[in-house]
Amino acid sequence: MKAACIIPSRYASTRLPGKPLRMIAGKTLVHRVYERACLAKVPDTVIVATDHEDIEKEVKSFGGHVVMTSVNHPTGTDRLAEVAEKLPQYDIIVNVQGDEPLIDPDVIDRLARDLMDHEDLDMATVATPLKKEEYEDPSAVKVVVNRKGEALYFSRSLIPYPRHEFSVPPLKHVGIYAYRRDFLLAYAKMEQTPLEKTESLEQLRALEMGYKIGVIPVETEDIGIDTEADLKKANEYFERNHL
Repeated sequence: MKAACIIPSRYASTRLPGKPLRMIAGKTLVHRVYERACLAKVPDTVIVATDHEDIEKEVKSFGGHVVMTSVNHPTGTDRLAEVAEKLPQYDIIVNVQGDEPLIDPDVIDRLARDLMDHEDLDMATVATPLKKEEYEDPSAVKVVVNRKGEALYFSRSLIPYPRHEFSVPPLKHVGIYAYRRDFLLAYAKMEQTPLEKTESLEQLRALEMGYKIGVIPVETEDIGIDTEADLKKANEYFERNHL
C-alpha cells in the first residue's frame, strides 16, 4: 500500500487573512507545515493543495510539490478529493491541516498505518485527553470510542455525560484524518446528513452512513494557527527551540 500526504492550503481566512503566507520565525506557515509533514516516514509524497497563485508560488520557491485546485470548494475535504482523484497510484490519503506547523510526523505515520493494518476501517483520526475547561466549549469537539478504538460519535456537547463520574476519560477530537482513497472520493460526493447538519461536524456523515472511523490516542495537542495570538505563540516556540 502507498500513502500520500496532502495539505489543503486556503488563502482566505475570516480571522487571519492570507494565513498560509504569514511568517513564523523566518518561514511561511505553509513552509513550516510542509517541512513537518516531510519528516513522516510512511507517506511516499507530500503535496500542497491550494486555490491561490501566491501560495502556489511560495511552495514552488522552497521546492515543494503543489497542485492548484478549484476556488469553489466549500470544504477542505472537497479540495482533498480533487487532488486524490488525480492520484490513483496511492491507496491512502492523509489530510494534514494547513495551519498545524507543529504537527507530529509520528501521528501522520500512525494514521496511515492504522488503515494499512485494519482493512475494515474507512478512515482514521486522532483524539487527545479533554481538559476540564473544555467540557462546555462547543468548539472543542468531543468523541467517544468503542473497545476496538473506533468512533461511536462526535459532538460539540460533553460526551459521555458523567451522570455520576467518568468511568472512561473524556476525549477531544483533533482534526487530522487519513482516508482510503476510494472512500474519500465517494465521501466527498455524499449529501450532508441530518446529524452532520445539526452538529456542523463533517465526520458525522461517515458514521451516519455506516462507515468506520479509527481513533488514535495522543497525549498532546499541536498548536493550530487561527489568530494573531497563535502566531505569536508559534513564533516564540520556534525561536526558543532554534527551529
